[in-house]
Amino acid sequence: MDLPFYTLDVFTDRPFGGNPLGVFPNALHLPTGLMQRIAGEMNLSETVFLGAPETPQGTARVRIFTPKVEIPFAGHPTVGTAIFLAGRLPPSGRRASEVRLLLEENVGLVPVDVRFVDGRPDFAKLTTAQLSEHRPSPHSPAELAAMVGLEATDVCPDGLPAEMVSCGLPYYIVPVRTLDAVRRSSLDLSRWRRMLAEGWAHHVYLVAMEAEGPEANVHVRMFAPGSGVPEDPATGSAAAALAGYLAARSGRDRGTLEWVAEQGLEMGRPSLLYIEADRANGATTAIRVGGRAVEVSQGTMHVPD
Repeated sequence: MDLPFYTLDVFTDRPFGGNPLGVFPNALHLPTGLMQRIAGEMNLSETVFLGAPETPQGTARVRIFTPKVEIPFAGHPTVGTAIFLAGRLPPSGRRASEVRLLLEENVGLVPVDVRFVDGRPDFAKLTTAQLSEHRPSPHSPAELAAMVGLEATDVCPDGLPAEMVSCGLPYYIVPVRTLDAVRRSSLDLSRWRRMLAEGWAHHVYLVAMEAEGPEANVHVRMFAPGSGVPEDPATGSAAAALAGYLAARSGRDRGTLEWVAEQGLEMGRPSLLYIEADRANGATTAIRVGGRAVEVSQGTMHVPD
């Protein structure tokens, strides 16, 4: 059996940056176990398998796999898939300046607004299917700092405690005091296994409220060894969790909050993630994550029947 596939670099506007994504169109007939083996063979942070929608309002059914597990939601596969599908709309569908796609993921229906420039998809922004769920950190700053190779004074600056947050995929958010400390961090796998491997949030997300590039105001790194991803160059689902985390601490009663996160610089794959959170009556009412993507390659995988 020959399966066509494509790859895109997501949360970047140029090849060889951002986070690579594998896309297998018309592939939902494959058994789940085979999808997982194919994702392992691709060995990218995520690979998606697409098929016809299962609901009247859906644009496409999307299943998302890391090299080790299927996950219910992820940002870079959602943004990348939306731009991939939008680029294949008929010419009449690409005449509008923006279209909305509804992707059926395991977390539920995920709306994605895709912006066109000169008839080509230029930018996609997802709205999370779930608002952020928050759980307190069961570990001390000293324990978390040791897990990421830092000193206790490097983490959890005033007003920014560690917290576990999910918009469909849980992350352990560990605020770090300086950009330099984030750069120096290194995940201690033995400590990670003891502390987080069996926990609700085992993806580690380091956040500094400063940035290296002029377009960003937040610098992040994400480690997910439990999903077969030692470090991720761009993580949209983590950015969504971060929006919920920062919005809850903003003190804003209403309005829209915005951040731009840079990620992947330590890996040589610079990425930019555009993050928004709406507040009303002291609560977060919507979370959005957007970015660009470019197609990089296409090919055929030969799979035994």
